[in-house]
Amino acid sequence: MSAPKVFLAFDDGACHIKVKGRANFECSPPLRGMANNLDNNKLKALSIDLSECSGMDSTFMGILAMIALKVKQIGITATIMNAGDTNTKLLSGLGLQKLFAFENKIPSQDYKWTEGAKSATRVETAHTVLDAHETLMSIDDDNVKRFKNVVEFVKKDIDSEQTKK
Repeated sequence: MSAPKVFLAFDDGACHIKVKGRANFECSPPLRGMANNLDNNKLKALSIDLSECSGMDSTFMGILAMIALKVKQIGITATIMNAGDTNTKLLSGLGLQKLFAFENKIPSQDYKWTEGAKSATRVETAHTVLDAHETLMSIDDDNVKRFKNVVEFVKKDIDSEQTKK
């Protein structure tokens, strides 16, 4: 199985994200960085195309939730395009259906896609996993039970990495 890939395109105030493969924690750090750096003054729309996404782990879905919450602060609703039944069930299973608009339509192919950065340090990845799961826990009470142990484990991992320095 090939590694997941995330592509980004910016077009006239709109941010477009396209996912290929099974999206997981490995391809999440660049999206976390993007979520933290979205420009409130310039962003008019955000779409996420999942037509080529074969599945998602909780970290990736937590990062999508971070993005949705960030653009909601700007006054925009993030749109998930072409999720399919499997991805829609995954997102809904964590309570994320309330954060997104869902559409099934063919996105424009005219965008100038760039692949999201591939490498992240162990600590960056750990912070991404932590942020993602804390976001999921803040969205739906059922997620607290699901991810409490993950959050505790990752915090300990980050602490141990920082004491090594």
